[in-house]
Amino acid sequence: MSRHPQRAGVRVSAHRLRRAARILHDGGVVAHATEGVWGLACDPLDPAAVLRLLTIKRRKIDRGLILIGADSDQLAPFVAADAAQAWNRATQSWPAALTWLLPAADDTPWWLTGAHDTIALRQTAHADSAALCRAFGGALVSTSANVSARPPVRNSWQARARLSQPHDGVDMILGGVPDTPGRASTIRDARTGDTLRGG
Repeated sequence: MSRHPQRAGVRVSAHRLRRAARILHDGGVVAHATEGVWGLACDPLDPAAVLRLLTIKRRKIDRGLILIGADSDQLAPFVAADAAQAWNRATQSWPAALTWLLPAADDTPWWLTGAHDTIALRQTAHADSAALCRAFGGALVSTSANVSARPPVRNSWQARARLSQPHDGVDMILGGVPDTPGRASTIRDARTGDTLRGG
């Protein structure tokens, strides 16, 4: 058995993870594999980085964004203090390809929640995504790596073809492969348990 079970299944090298973390800390955008499709990651507390990511996706800011974390501690600061029941419902299901909408903490940046009073969070079950969060040292924005309303990116060559433009592309394509290619994470409301998007 691995001495570091939380790192089991990681396919991306430690060197590339460290490089990606530096880029993220410097305000960059990184393309990476997730549970089902490829995602775009950035520092959620850097508004310029988030706005750049939204520009790459051509996504409206009022729609809100998903944050992923390697563990629930990385996600807890974004959740309202009085949302214990909803938080417990979410944490009992993680790690999984399951995103929960939770009441957002009062100090959660508006560029993450958009026009909503909730925040979309997932403790990722994808080993490389979790390793990226650990290398970065916190939660990351992770939204599907495609222009809004266009098909998702499903492999590294599509990521390079669509996202590596010199002026408006991403800063790094990390690598890796999805666990369940083509299947986006399920989204549920942690207050009611209702499923808003099936996986």
